[in-house]
Amino acid sequence: MPDDPSFAIAARPSREYDRAGRLSYEGGTTFRIEPVGGSMPELQAVVDRVLDTGPYRHGDFLELPMVVYLVRDEETGDVFRVSIRNGAVRLHVLPETEAEGLRRFYEQLSEHSDCEWNVEDRVENGSNSS
Repeated sequence: MPDDPSFAIAARPSREYDRAGRLSYEGGTTFRIEPVGGSMPELQAVVDRVLDTGPYRHGDFLELPMVVYLVRDEETGDVFRVSIRNGAVRLHVLPETEAEGLRRFYEQLSEHSDCEWNVEDRVENGSNSS
């Protein structure tokens, strides 16, 4: 569709490991996907339907105070994080993530909900611990 976002990745994060072996990411791009208008779907339920429908393999980070999934699109091979925070779904680009996997996730999100979505990308310059 011509109005769909491109999911062009402006900046990729780099992986950093501290002396204790903890992983963090420096920089990167996040796509914030927020429902437009008054209808607010239950975001976790919509994301769960998308993940359960496939072609995704995923796991959640149980120790975090918000919903965060590590997602792999089995058809494109793209791996990215999906989080839900402040009324929006966020797709966090990892070093090898490509636009196709992000675009496919967005398309499925649109198919599994009855609302329009606004997509904004944000380039990050700081450290993002994982």
